[in-house]
Amino acid sequence: MRLLLIEDERRVAVQIVEALEAERFTVDTASDGEDGYHLGATEIYRAIVLDLSLPRLDGVSVLRAWRREGLATPVLLLTARNRWQDRVEGLNSGGDDYLGKPFRMEELIARINALIRRAGGAASPVARVGAITLDPQARRVTRDGRAVTLTAHEYKVFATLIQAPDTVHSKADLAEIVYGLHDERDSNTIEVFVARLRRKLGPASIETVRGLGYRLGPA
Repeated sequence: MRLLLIEDERRVAVQIVEALEAERFTVDTASDGEDGYHLGATEIYRAIVLDLSLPRLDGVSVLRAWRREGLATPVLLLTARNRWQDRVEGLNSGGDDYLGKPFRMEELIARINALIRRAGGAASPVARVGAITLDPQARRVTRDGRAVTLTAHEYKVFATLIQAPDTVHSKADLAEIVYGLHDERDSNTIEVFVARLRRKLGPASIETVRGLGYRLGPA
């Protein structure tokens, strides 16, 4: 799943990205409000982590602009401000939750997962096709009831396919999901991930749609 982090403190941003990537999230980052606003307004994310104190454009202004434009992505606010009025302003401006600095990474991850579940209306359902299941909460894939070990990139590719089983995904689209906005993308490596997934999940698990890309197979 793809997230956006807008945080100007480099040390904090690096720590958050490392923690989220360890949980198999793909994270795009911005270090000021203007760049963060642009990313949030033009890219698709499952959730956004937004610091309130940002250069060039503060977090509350960014959030208000998104909500005026109809952006419904859940937003977790980060703040080092101790005044309750600041937290209330952030929530009243369209924030879905807030977390005060300093914080534990475990709590940050738990709050992000909760926002994503609520945005879906309920706990993320287990996806199934044939003998294969994917539990997005546990980030666990099984075949015939047995756990299948996937790398982070393999998991992102398969999760994208199984959560939209009738959709054909181009290699470029899958590469964007796997690598994130600021990483160098190589759509050719998607072929490698698909080949590995077929070895682990069965040759019919992913179908090639000639000239277009891939979609979930009958497994």
